[in-house]
Amino acid sequence: MKTTICYYTGSGNSLWVARTLTAELGDAEMISIADWERVKAIDSEGIGFVFPVHIWGIPGPVIKFVNELLLPRPEYIFAVAVNAGQVANTLVQLGALLKERNLLLSSGFEINLPSNYAPWGGPGPKEKQAVKFNLARNKISRIAASVRAKETMPVEKGPLWARLLFTPIYKMTFNRIPTMDRQFWVDEKCNHCAICSRVCPSENITMEEGKPVWNHRCEQCFACLQWCPQEAIQYGKKTPKYERYHHPDVHVTEVIKQRPSKE
Repeated sequence: MKTTICYYTGSGNSLWVARTLTAELGDAEMISIADWERVKAIDSEGIGFVFPVHIWGIPGPVIKFVNELLLPRPEYIFAVAVNAGQVANTLVQLGALLKERNLLLSSGFEINLPSNYAPWGGPGPKEKQAVKFNLARNKISRIAASVRAKETMPVEKGPLWARLLFTPIYKMTFNRIPTMDRQFWVDEKCNHCAICSRVCPSENITMEEGKPVWNHRCEQCFACLQWCPQEAIQYGKKTPKYERYHHPDVHVTEVIKQRPSKE
């Protein structure tokens, strides 16, 4: 079954999952959701969505992609929601979006990887990160086997308490996310490299007088903060003391390449 995996990434976790899953499946290709305007339609037997959980739900660009992409009735649709500990109702939400288009989410899986949400601390000790990476690799192999077999099963979801608590928070904060970039700031370590602008999947950052300016189209992916080679970008008061994180097997050039060409 020819499969197209559509991924959205900030710090590289979802890119790594998509890339590892593509290799496991064999007859598969990847496209970036950040490049969605160029991708008018996908004509594959299998379609996979790989994306991070943002504030216990689907990121806005992924919703837009799912709603607007032309899909000529694929045989099998699956999804992988990458999170740092709580998938909540995210995959149920995706299933409902697809159902509105008369499409079936045949299966949905969650993958737990180190956190990139800087305001709540760092990604944790390297030893615990390594455990998460190994568990993720094993689970990706199992996901690939399910996809190859075209298995239909209920999507994975968080416990009832998490869905009851976090789903309302997601709904209440969703429209506020673009302006949550007001808490970003840059310190004296900035060397004007503009990597923050180049990795931002929503093209939210412009450089003015050599410094980044956030333009209120934020998706809270924290790519700008996590990929800054000088660790000059901060969010709120606590991040100067927190360790930075991006997936160790993903290079910054791969994240930059997910952006659409301006040519």
